[in-house]
Amino acid sequence: MDADLDTLATALYVTIDDALAAEPSLLPARPAVGIAPGLSDAELVTLAVLQALLGFTSEARWLRYACQHLRALFPYLPQRPAYNKRLRRSVAMMAGVMRALAGACDAWWDDLWLVDSTPVECGRSRETAKRSDLAGWAGYGYCASHSRWFWGLRLHVIATPAGLPIAFALASPKEDEREVLWHLLVTDPALAGRLGGQVLMADKGYRSGELEKALADIGITLVRPTMKGEAGRPGQRFLKPFRQIIESVNQTLKAQLDLERHGGRTHAGVIARVWQRMLALTAAIWHNQNAGEPVLRSLVPYDH
Repeated sequence: MDADLDTLATALYVTIDDALAAEPSLLPARPAVGIAPGLSDAELVTLAVLQALLGFTSEARWLRYACQHLRALFPYLPQRPAYNKRLRRSVAMMAGVMRALAGACDAWWDDLWLVDSTPVECGRSRETAKRSDLAGWAGYGYCASHSRWFWGLRLHVIATPAGLPIAFALASPKEDEREVLWHLLVTDPALAGRLGGQVLMADKGYRSGELEKALADIGITLVRPTMKGEAGRPGQRFLKPFRQIIESVNQTLKAQLDLERHGGRTHAGVIARVWQRMLALTAAIWHNQNAGEPVLRSLVPYDH
């Protein structure tokens, strides 16, 4: 299998179509009587992945590009309003497809996980903060990595060293990182059988004796920086290189998949666009493994 955009699109479409046929519960609700959509659900998800990989943050520009260059892959393309509405209604479907692709990757079974959160800016002006539909969910937070304040959300990601997302969530910057981490681990049924013998590497923001004990009770060993006055903790020599990996995953999402240029203005819009980018990263890792690529997280074969 070749690592190029056309091959990824074909393999992804076939895999998604089979997954949706096996799990019809993932399909968006649709009236029993009515006109069938010209673009199938599998084609819609594939089209959304290609949009993220090619770096189109504008849906109107993306559909114009697809009409000119991708007609061989997508004989029918909807107008922008229809594409936008269907994408927002397909979050559960994208999440199900993402889990199916991740489960087919060898990295899914890695016993080492990395966790971190990164800002997802949703606006800059004071008027935006006051009038946005996201107000009350989005809020002001501080990004220590870049020494700046932002208005928006935080994306919390648990990933493997290969960069494969295991679990993720969007939350207000005011939410405690430790509470979000715990919620991610205990509310996902697919992770229930994976919580024994895992090592979880985190930064100092996850320091908590209560959290560490709770993680140990479900079979997870937390590795974090040793704080002043603490006795030496195991695994410290591995912490720095693996922490750089999760920072690199965040950079891939922001620099190559335009995470902070999502353009969402409502709850559903932001969630759909962030899930779209997480699915694109998962699909690239899945396809790179099948193609025998040495670097699973490389998006270079697909971004042009």
